[in-house]
Amino acid sequence: MKPRICIMATIAIALCCIFLSCQTLAAVADIGAQAAGAAGVIDKNTANAISKSSQAIASAAEEINPEQEYYIGRAVAANILSSYKIWNENPAQIAYVNKICSAIVINSPRPDLYNGYHVMLLDNNEINAFATPGGHIFITRGLLNSAKSEDALAGVIAHEIAHIQLQHSIKAIKTSRITQALIVTGTSAAGAAAGYDVDELTGIFNESVGEIVTTMVNNGYSQNQEFDADSTALSLLASAGYSPSGLIDMLNELNKTQNSSPGGFNKTHPTPAQRITSAQKSISKHKVTDTSSYRQARFAGVK
Repeated sequence: MKPRICIMATIAIALCCIFLSCQTLAAVADIGAQAAGAAGVIDKNTANAISKSSQAIASAAEEINPEQEYYIGRAVAANILSSYKIWNENPAQIAYVNKICSAIVINSPRPDLYNGYHVMLLDNNEINAFATPGGHIFITRGLLNSAKSEDALAGVIAHEIAHIQLQHSIKAIKTSRITQALIVTGTSAAGAAAGYDVDELTGIFNESVGEIVTTMVNNGYSQNQEFDADSTALSLLASAGYSPSGLIDMLNELNKTQNSSPGGFNKTHPTPAQRITSAQKSISKHKVTDTSSYRQARFAGVK
């Protein structure tokens, strides 16, 4: 009789998945589990496992607010800084990259964040940059040294700002949270059958969040997200008065050095040639008077 009940329950949940949201489905599963436990259809441990799992799904479906976004980003930043050392021996350079960032974001659709935007330099010769949720931007000294103009450097910063404003990291984390919540659902049921403690299994799930964040940073974003970030960067540059072609200039520079610089952007981004082709499709939409020559002396002085 019990196998038949299980089959019927599975069909019922599948139908619920079609018509209900994750949060509604979680509530239905929770109520159903407790009712089944009270009726003696399933034992108390299994009922609690299903209830615990439904709560995990509901939590995964919640929107991440700006404050949460900041603290998630801070955790991602901590992961980055476990592998890279901050470069703080040249305060003028740090102030400079932050001024470029401020000029871009103040003219952007999302100028304010919970704790603002912050750019840091990393003491590393690889050509790379990172953006975490909540406004943390990291640029390696290798990338700074490879830029040939302020507009090219602004192109990199605008690309990282685009990742933040498009919430690419948050979308990846939300997807992972939901996936892990579903794993908890299956693991909890199996654990209940084997007599394991559900809280212990849930603790393992919570610890895996750190691994998800690390994997996300190491693997990089999807190709489409990188192209979207470039397209958005062109708009951000134009709005701030920078030449959108600065991004193309930086990508051309990356294309020259790609073979001799393993890791960095090579590891986590589409090839510079692919990005140039994609960016050139939309660059004509942005008509900006080229004033980059006025910024060249400032750029040379800081470098």
